[in-house]
Amino acid sequence: MKNSATGALCGAATIALAVTAAHAEDAVAVGVLQSLSGTMAISEVTVKNAEVMAIDEINAAGGVMGRQIEAVVEDGASDPAIFAQKASKLIQNDDVATVFGGWTSASRKAMLPVFERADSLLWYPVQFEGNECSPNIMYSGAQPNQQILPAYDWAKAEGKQSYFLVGSDYVFPRTANLIVKKHLAEDGLALAGEQYVPLGGTDFSAVIAKIRAAKPDIIFNTLNGDSNVSFFKQMAAAGMGPDKVQVMSFSIAEQEAQAMGASLVAGSYATWNYFETLPTEANAEFVQAYRTLYGEDAAVTDPMLHGYLNVYAWKAAVEAAGSFDTDAVRAAAVGLDVDTPMGTVSFSPNQSLRQAALVGKLDSQGQFEIVWSSDAAIEPEPYDALTFPGKTCGFVTN
Repeated sequence: MKNSATGALCGAATIALAVTAAHAEDAVAVGVLQSLSGTMAISEVTVKNAEVMAIDEINAAGGVMGRQIEAVVEDGASDPAIFAQKASKLIQNDDVATVFGGWTSASRKAMLPVFERADSLLWYPVQFEGNECSPNIMYSGAQPNQQILPAYDWAKAEGKQSYFLVGSDYVFPRTANLIVKKHLAEDGLALAGEQYVPLGGTDFSAVIAKIRAAKPDIIFNTLNGDSNVSFFKQMAAAGMGPDKVQVMSFSIAEQEAQAMGASLVAGSYATWNYFETLPTEANAEFVQAYRTLYGEDAAVTDPMLHGYLNVYAWKAAVEAAGSFDTDAVRAAAVGLDVDTPMGTVSFSPNQSLRQAALVGKLDSQGQFEIVWSSDAAIEPEPYDALTFPGKTCGFVTN
């Protein structure tokens, strides 16, 4: 039987940010580790904001197990090595109970051995390529079968026959595209091309020339960070905007769209598990609470929502376990129902989140019209059966 942890996730409209350098004697310290500088800051600063907002809401409601939460915020600086260093600092020097953060798979993989050696727990909020499950990470972002493959199935249903894959040159895009290529081959569809640029790269002239020559039905875009700005600007300058060549993105959300200029990406698509336009009362409250803090024009995104819900899921697991101990929290978190702005969710035994998939089309205001959704929450599968046959997670936590 599942445990249940309910309650409002959005507190009072005005919440004072309370991030201090020194531990209060009765407080429990947690780490918040995102890129506050560098190429990924365009995406990660707002995830930090959402995580701290959740911490402040919980504190305003009495804390966790009667103790206030102290957020120790660190900057991963868009550098995997710095993420690993800061994770070690948070665990060893700041004695945090847990850490919320990360974005790129390179940052996550750099931090993973740090958390495994210390037997500490990282709550990771971003979609990724799968092919990993560690007992020291709670993966609330989408697995491939909750984002990449639903997007592919949607594109197939739309009659797309040829696919061009564009990505940043690191783990997530390459592994995600390996999965797409396996499914293209299985279904007898065409790989029109595959190109990568360094993370933070800005020159897409060669890539665009190849796209023009290939004439794909759709581009699958796994670029991350501010490379997307250059890509879409140069595509538009080449007369190949979203009205001419359909693009499905996996790392562009509302924040990135508005920062880039919504008119630049209007008409393009993205697949996530949450959009700001999700029509629920809890989501409306969440969005308004964030805007009260950060401005009425502030965007809310899928990774922000997942960073926010991770804090509440940790709180619920701590209270269910009656302990801040990593092993106890990890065990309690599995199967625990948590009410969130996108509905009630829970972690499966592989420590990944059960959640629905959504396809959205960007409008001229930088918001997504939801054009498709899965019928129900999708069970997370870290290893795509076609790409990694026979591989499963090697642990069960409940």
